[in-house]
Amino acid sequence: MAFQPDRSDEAITDINVTPLVDVSLVLVIIFMAVAPFAVQSGIKVLQSKASAQVGKVSAAESLQLKLNVEGRITINGAEIQAADLPVRIAAALLASKDKFVIIKADDGNKVGEVVGLMDTAKQAGAMKMALMKN
Repeated sequence: MAFQPDRSDEAITDINVTPLVDVSLVLVIIFMAVAPFAVQSGIKVLQSKASAQVGKVSAAESLQLKLNVEGRITINGAEIQAADLPVRIAAALLASKDKFVIIKADDGNKVGEVVGLMDTAKQAGAMKMALMKN
């Protein structure tokens, strides 16, 4: 009978790649499932060009909202209270030709205040909006 040496004392020199492949495939599946949810909706902003367009509404025909650092809001130069804002915007938009709103804000205004003003104008019926630095 031949003597068979015991192989349990030898070191394992082969790398087992099966767990690596399993983990990689699971991560790929997770990323594929989560990727469609990563897209966030928001406000679409288009950059305007400096040239004047023919047939567009002038600034005098549009509704101008102005928000200063103290939080005072004016519509076409007349100061109003924040509680009257949606009603006054809706009334001013009825007289507007194409429901265009220009929002002017100071450097010290918070983004949330400006976005809130944009949201109020949109809910009141504004079709187009422009942001300007005061």
